[in-house]
Amino acid sequence: MKEERIRAVALSYYSRQDIRQNMMKFAQNRETVPRYFEGFGKRPDALQFESDVFELAKKGATSFHCSEELWKDPMDISTGLTDEQLNVMRKAWDLLIDIDSKYFDYSKIYAEILVKVLRQHGVKNIGVKFSGSKGLHIIVPSKAFPKELSGMQTKDMFPEWPRLICKYLGDKVSLELKEPILKLIRGEKQKAEQLEVYCNKCNSLAEFANKITYVCPSCQTRSESVHRLTGAKRILRCLICSKKIEENQIDKREVSACFACKANSQENPNQFKERIKTQNIDADIVLVSPRHLFRMPYSLHEKTALASVVIDPDKIKDFELPDAHPMKISSPKDFIPDAKEGEATQLLIKAIEHQSIEPMMELDKKQKQSFSKPIGAAKSKDFGEIVIKDLTSELYPPCIKTILAGMKSDGRKRALFILLNFFRSLKVEPEKIQEILEEWNKKNYEPLKSGYIKAQLAWHAKSPARLPPNFDKPHYREIGIVLMPQEIKAKNPVSYVIRRNFALQNSAKRKTRKTKK
Repeated sequence: MKEERIRAVALSYYSRQDIRQNMMKFAQNRETVPRYFEGFGKRPDALQFESDVFELAKKGATSFHCSEELWKDPMDISTGLTDEQLNVMRKAWDLLIDIDSKYFDYSKIYAEILVKVLRQHGVKNIGVKFSGSKGLHIIVPSKAFPKELSGMQTKDMFPEWPRLICKYLGDKVSLELKEPILKLIRGEKQKAEQLEVYCNKCNSLAEFANKITYVCPSCQTRSESVHRLTGAKRILRCLICSKKIEENQIDKREVSACFACKANSQENPNQFKERIKTQNIDADIVLVSPRHLFRMPYSLHEKTALASVVIDPDKIKDFELPDAHPMKISSPKDFIPDAKEGEATQLLIKAIEHQSIEPMMELDKKQKQSFSKPIGAAKSKDFGEIVIKDLTSELYPPCIKTILAGMKSDGRKRALFILLNFFRSLKVEPEKIQEILEEWNKKNYEPLKSGYIKAQLAWHAKSPARLPPNFDKPHYREIGIVLMPQEIKAKNPVSYVIRRNFALQNSAKRKTRKTKK
């Protein structure tokens, strides 16, 4: 019944000429695929004429999905094409950010903050639309980005640069997200579902409990205790005379309690803090992947029967779900704004600088302290100043040697990231690093563009040297590197070199002593 109803609504809705014209305008140079309630149509596909929308609806199409990449001819795309082949076929790409949450009000707050952050970076022309369910889509058109940056064609940097931008914006928005969401959900019925209370002293989750107070009617002893809400119901007795305390003689008050610290929120209110329990609100970078499709503006949604309508960026707060009812849409608006050329250049540069190292890289606090200084100036408690006078391949960990032998399959860019941070942490001269990387690139199954390597060297040179990923991170496994036990013990490629250097130095000293004897 639901499927029949959705198809009937779709047929009536897509018969509107103004809706078809708006969708056709957006579909230019995009791969566009119909969805037949639960299944997608064939790929690749594209809309050739405005009438295609209605004709596909008559065949059962309920929604339409398109690419964020703009192609010279979408029908020439096929699976199995190399990155280089896709780059030749791609004209440009739009930045499409998908905001999704369990609660639509959260998505609206996120979108409002995101629009503000974009404008702070000089991006004034922004497109916003309802996803059709509980999320919002925000678009920055390709025209807003520079055609070239540091000798690299922007169109060829998909999905790398959109991912960097999404991660950068996500970090910026998260700094401002907590307070407005807490303000929204305080006092709501769903508060317990959306918030959790934790003990600020031991950082453990607090429990909801009853603080019980009573005065024994027999001996007049006053007592207080805190009881968990869960578990078997307890019979209360006076601690002095053991007389049973009746329910009507008990004063109950709900509190947050930390049984580890033996504290509760009534007696120690400053010890307990609220935080958001829901963690599923974020800028979704799943869309930032080759040939991924998203719901077209004004396309229907199968689960809600609502339309993916365009929203004024300044009126996100006022938008409500009933506004997306297909019968309420008067005149469709353009999702793609008329952007100024290059207005998002500052945003792109900031994102690349922010993520000049791998976004997923997380250094633990101890290693940050140990290796925050250049290796030549670092000091060790046991060995004094660490100086590696002659950095030879004999000191390299096996994983670095494997990478330098050339990548036999995909993973060249991640391998480049590891090598750059490895050699920069060891204070190798930039000219020498470039020489090593150029020689390595020749051995790869398919060399990277020389402009890409030079651009990476330039960006890294602007930021402080940082360690390569620790061995317990997924970076090595993802590019097919099998780690040796001695590497895992060392924790990081740089610490492996330092340990290896000490071992060789000590070995040389022992040999010298034996010779003298």
